[in-house]
Amino acid sequence: MYSVVMTNEELIKEIPNLPKEVKLRIEKIIDAFRKKEKQPLGDREKRIPLRDEPFVGMWADREDMKDSVEWVRNVRRTHWDRSHRWKE
Repeated sequence: MYSVVMTNEELIKEIPNLPKEVKLRIEKIIDAFRKKEKQPLGDREKRIPLRDEPFVGMWADREDMKDSVEWVRNVRRTHWDRSHRWKE
C-alpha cells in the first residue's frame, strides 16, 4: 500500500469519475469531520467507541471482503511476500 497526497484540485477533478456509492461514502466522511469540528474542544477529547465511528461498516457490501481475515492474508501475501526473490 502506498500513500499519495493529491492537491485539492486533483481531488475535486477525480470525484465526478467515482461510482455513486463511493461519493456517498466520501460525503459521510466529510460530514463526520464537520460534526467533530463543531463540537467544543472538551467533547472532542472524549473517546468515542470504535463501533460508533462513521467509517465502521463502510465496506460491508464488498463481496471481496466478506471474509476479512482471508482478505488481509491475501493482501499481505501479495504485497509483502518476497520469497520469490530467492527462487532460482
